[in-house]
Amino acid sequence: MQSLQQKASEWSGVSTDDAFAIDDGDLFHTLGLQTFVTLSTNFYNRVYDDDEEWFRSIFGNSDKEKAIQNQYEFLVQRMGGPPLYSQRRGHPALIARHRPFPVTHEAAERWLHHMGQALDSTSAIDDDSKMKLMNFFRHTAYFLVAGVELKDQHHHTPCKDSALKQHPCKNF
Repeated sequence: MQSLQQKASEWSGVSTDDAFAIDDGDLFHTLGLQTFVTLSTNFYNRVYDDDEEWFRSIFGNSDKEKAIQNQYEFLVQRMGGPPLYSQRRGHPALIARHRPFPVTHEAAERWLHHMGQALDSTSAIDDDSKMKLMNFFRHTAYFLVAGVELKDQHHHTPCKDSALKQHPCKNF
């Protein structure tokens, strides 16, 4: 069985080495806090204005300002800055936090479309950093798709004696 990282690499077309090239430097100190705030704002402005209702609806129950804050705090922390996200929300647990949402291949591509546009419109991000970030985002998007699919497979496995039980089986 393939690991989630292997599936993410296969589906995204980004090797784990390229995905984690963000760890080779200190993107937080290179780009600064405001750049991540701007990137996240640019991204979510696009998401909430998306032409596709199916995609917008994924975020329909989320407060846009909270979504922006969650994303930039996560990115700051992941890119070598202070642990803003963990201090406020605990461990990022990306797969668990995204499990309630329809994280599909199509949704990942739409998410990546908006993130690519947000990266391009955030002028403080140099080309090398942009490439590293996009590789990380592409790989991570498909890591989430693989993780949610795997959890869904285990979560929906029927129990042998399910009629006798008051709760669904948990096989993970």
